[in-house]
Amino acid sequence: RRHGGAGVPGGPPHERSPRQQGRLAAAGQAASADLATGLVREGDAIVVGAGSTTHELARRLGRFRDLTVVTNSLLVALELSSTRVEVVVTGGSLRGSTFALVGGAAEQGLTGLRVQRAFLSGNGLSVERGLSTPNMLVASVDRAIVSTATEVVVLADHTKLGMDTMCQTLYTQQMAYLGTDWHADRAILQRFRDCGVDVQVAPEPPGADRDSGVHV
Repeated sequence: RRHGGAGVPGGPPHERSPRQQGRLAAAGQAASADLATGLVREGDAIVVGAGSTTHELARRLGRFRDLTVVTNSLLVALELSSTRVEVVVTGGSLRGSTFALVGGAAEQGLTGLRVQRAFLSGNGLSVERGLSTPNMLVASVDRAIVSTATEVVVLADHTKLGMDTMCQTLYTQQMAYLGTDWHADRAILQRFRDCGVDVQVAPEPPGADRDSGVHV
């Protein structure tokens, strides 16, 4: 057993597809995305990484009239394709499980960029190791995304807190903000605050089921 879930003893970390992760923590992801939207301003240029939570963020960015979004996520790009948001998509090889563009071409597409904020999610987030993912190619692109931004915003629902996967994306000390939901372990959040991370927790909506994280 582990915090937020269970796994096969000694087995490899499992990379959930966006659909699987969405079913598991849809309410938490939506809450984290709501918080992140409050950090975006008209006229901004931002980088949005791949993932189910960043896809939720993209669904909320369509209301902006003057915004540039650089992304390696086909889901993010598709979500914004019919809006006024200017979308810049990196090159790269497609990972079908997450609809993310990875590899040297994706990293090259980020070279030389400088934006105010980058928004990332991952498969695990702990104070000791920061953000992590089970895939080396994904981690490498995410590190390139981190290098573009003055501030990094991590979006992680409660199921990811306290979890570690194989490949580190960024250190806790590189995080400016953490957006999460009301189910998050308060002791873990305090440890992030002690490291200088601005932790923002979405309030529990009326009628939410405390056990499942869904509305009733």
